[in-house]
Amino acid sequence: MTSPGRTERLVLPGVLTAQESALTVAALAAQQRTDGAIPWFRGHHLDPWDHTEAAMALDAAGHHDRAEAAYRWLAEHQNGDGSWYAAYADGDASRPTDRARESNFTAYVAVGVWHHYLTTGDDTFLDRMWPTVYAAVEHVLQLQRPGGEIAWRRDEDGIPADGALLTGSASVHQALRCALAAAEHREEPQPDWELALGQLAHAVRRHPERFLDKSRYSMDWYYPILGGVLRGQEAGARLAAGWEKFVVPGLGVRCVLPNPWVTGGESAELALALWAMGESDRAVDVLRWIRHLRAESGLYWTGYVFEDDAVWPEEQTTWTAGALLLAVAALGGDEATTAVFGGDHLPTGLAPDCC
Repeated sequence: MTSPGRTERLVLPGVLTAQESALTVAALAAQQRTDGAIPWFRGHHLDPWDHTEAAMALDAAGHHDRAEAAYRWLAEHQNGDGSWYAAYADGDASRPTDRARESNFTAYVAVGVWHHYLTTGDDTFLDRMWPTVYAAVEHVLQLQRPGGEIAWRRDEDGIPADGALLTGSASVHQALRCALAAAEHREEPQPDWELALGQLAHAVRRHPERFLDKSRYSMDWYYPILGGVLRGQEAGARLAAGWEKFVVPGLGVRCVLPNPWVTGGESAELALALWAMGESDRAVDVLRWIRHLRAESGLYWTGYVFEDDAVWPEEQTTWTAGALLLAVAALGGDEATTAVFGGDHLPTGLAPDCC
């Protein structure tokens, strides 16, 4: 894992200087295990979604060998049914700490793999990872319900959860688009995936009643935009409806109402969503606000309780740094990052025949 860094697109006035960017990338890379696993931080657990997000940030920074090692870890430790467990102790695949299998955790490998391919142009890598992506998508689509939404997890006993999460389904939407892009590139059409994608997009766009009510969480507010389902006037209306509830000017984005707690990951993701809908100036503002979460290590504290003037929890997570680096990469015009989060050229699926 020796590829040189490339951080010239990870500089943004008021957000990251060149020196700060290099320090953040180095601190993120230092959390990666020698087998490629990227836990939240050393000694804490790994989950497949955040592991992938951190790998994407490493790719955006030019550390392609490290990113490839992260995807190799996923390929080597995929369950026989195409899934991964929800959590592994410090990235040790022999020690899963949560044996449930979450649908968006499993699907997200497709986003990372397509991002890595777009970054490197490495067809050999894509060929090698294709069976992993294919199995993951097939597992996730077994959890699609008749209304198009995706059940949020399969419990340890194998029984699907009785409910779908809007955030998770919106994330799966992005993953299916990336998986279909990989399939098209390989000239292996997947019409069933196209239909599933169209049904899923329709459910997210038109049927909020099909999802568990998690409207207190900011992720449910912005993820239909971040996941590529909403754009244009629909995205603008959704953003306006939640802005005053979730955004704390100068500090960041609340994780959950009514808690006086802003979090770096949600703030950076909102910035990505703002960029994706053409609101780059506001995206930069949000990223500037969360400079107060930056630690001397170059990583970022997970969150801040503003009523108590206290960092909480006292942890610096790889996924918080990863989300911020990806937002900066998108604003800086990194082609792979803009492709997977902008989605202009990703497949859109087949619209369902009925409502």
